[in-house]
Formats: sequence, structure tokens, C-alpha cells
Amino acid sequence: MPVALDFFVKYGYAILFLWVMTEQLGVPVPSIPLLLTAGTMTATHQLHLPFVLLAILGGSLVSDVLWYFMGKRYGGAVVRLMCRLSMEKSTCVRRTEDYFTKHGSGTLLIAKFVPGLGTVAAPIAGQTGMDFRTFLLYDGAGILLWALAFTMSGRFFGDVLKHHPGAFEWVTHFAVFLFVLLVIAFLLYRIVKQRAFLREIKMARLEPAELKVMMESGRKLYIIDLRHPLDYLPDPRTIPGAVLYSPDRLMESSGEIPRDRDVVLFCTCPSEATAAKMALALRKHGIYRVRPLRGGFDEWKKLGFPLVDILNQPEEDVVNPTNVRPQEA
Repeated sequence: MPVALDFFVKYGYAILFLWVMTEQLGVPVPSIPLLLTAGTMTATHQLHLPFVLLAILGGSLVSDVLWYFMGKRYGGAVVRLMCRLSMEKSTCVRRTEDYFTKHGSGTLLIAKFVPGLGTVAAPIAGQTGMDFRTFLLYDGAGILLWALAFTMSGRFFGDVLKHHPGAFEWVTHFAVFLFVLLVIAFLLYRIVKQRAFLREIKMARLEPAELKVMMESGRKLYIIDLRHPLDYLPDPRTIPGAVLYSPDRLMESSGEIPRDRDVVLFCTCPSEATAAKMALALRKHGIYRVRPLRGGFDEWKKLGFPLVDILNQPEEDVVNPTNVRPQEA
């Protein structure tokens, strides 16, 4: 048996605990290849399935509980930090918030299966004020479902190999190489996907100072605030003249968006991800004068540019610009 594989057999449970905990803390090291490997080794009883599941559950719960309390105390700031660490930062904020809006605590049952969602589900659960016991119940169940899905897949592969001794010996000999290759391929795919998306949106971004000059010059603009209602909690203000849309509502109402002026989209996502994605989607609907605001609401606020209050208004409704009251940042 190769030395590295022997080391994994000897310290497999500790490795699983630390690896899963590290990933769930936000470090982009994929756990799925390790779960598959551990599952394969349970077929030969080099590792035992109940202890494998306990190690995965323990590692994930430690990090999730930490992020739950961080989200409860610091709210959206922690969520955005998690998304900057995530390999799926282009979509994780909006997607997770939407899941929680539609499914509530049940979101935790599927969170680990959805790229990006598992990264920020725990802090958003804390941010929304979910009861801690409810969080532990649903999060623990979701972790076990995720762990069982991949370890049992690995075990099935191991059972097949047991019936082909030659193949099993070959896989055992090259197990470490195959594991490293799988991890590298997984990381490369996500990195290439992320960079392609970021390259596309960087070409279209509008600088906050440029938008301010356009507003002061009296230029006709249509400014759209794409933030989720959770993002309004720490600071219920928006850019003067902005209207509020959810992404779904925006696409349904794309025919109502004026074509005779510049359309500016903003959110609070890392790299303006939601705004950029909607800008690309609107262009496919024939709205070409549309650009995401670089840095979104946070950058506009940081620069001290004017903000106005948001009145109590459902997220899916459009806020009439006359229904907001000016207030300097």
C-alpha cells in the first residue's frame, strides 16, 4: 500500500474532520473527492462508515455553528465576506437569499448540494434570526444527507472494484494520484468558469463617480436597485431615483424598461455579480444601454455620495422615485 494511502487509512477520520471543517469555513478546498475516496475505502473496511459520517458531521457542524453566530451578530457583512472566499461568489448571495425566502429552514437540507449555497447558508440562517435548535436540526440533517450521498457513491464504486481484483489493485496503487487529479480538475473547472464570468462583466462596469456626474448633469437615467430585502436591514437607503426590482420581476417587466436612456443596475454582491448577470440578460432582450455599477451600493455609500430613504415596500414591487425622501449619506 502506498505511504500516502496508508497515512490516510491511519488518520482518515481526523483528516475528514479537518478537511470538511476547513472547506465549510470558506477555504476553497473541495470535499467531494475526499468523501468519495472515504466511501470507496469503507467497501474494504479500511474505514468504517459510521465513523466516516461522524467525522464529516462534526467538521461541518463546527464551522456552520461558528458562521451561524457570526451571521447573527454581524449580518450581511459576514455573508459578503463568505462569498468573497467562495469559488461561487458570482451567485452565492442572491441564490442563497432566494432559497431562504422560498423554503425557509428547509434550505439547510439541500444547501451542501448546491455550489455556493452551502458556503453562506449558515450565516444567512443566523442573519434571519432562525432559532438555534431549529438550525442545528436542519443543518445536521442536511450534512448527513450530503455525506451519505457521496460516501455511498464511493462505496458503490468500491464494491464494484472488489469484484475485479486487478482493477482494485491498480486503483489502490494510484489512489493518491487519482485523488489529486480529481481535486485539481474540480478546482480548474470552477476557476475557469469564474474568470470567464468576471472578464465579461468587467468590460461593462460603470464607475460610481461617473454615475454621479451623469446624475448631476441632468442626464436621463433609469437606476435599478437589485438588492434582496435582507440587504436593506442594516441600512434602509438607496441611490436617489432608483427603483427596486427583484431579478425575476425585472425580467418579467423587461418590456417596460425605457430604451431611450442609460440603465444602471446595482446590488451588494461581490464583483457586482447579480447586477452584471442581469445586465447581460437584459442585453439579450434588446436593452443595450445597460451597465452594472462597480462596487454597487457599498461603494457608492463608501464614497459619501447621496442616498435616500427606502419606504416600506415589498421587494417584488417597483418603488416610485417620488416615494423616497432625500437624505445625505
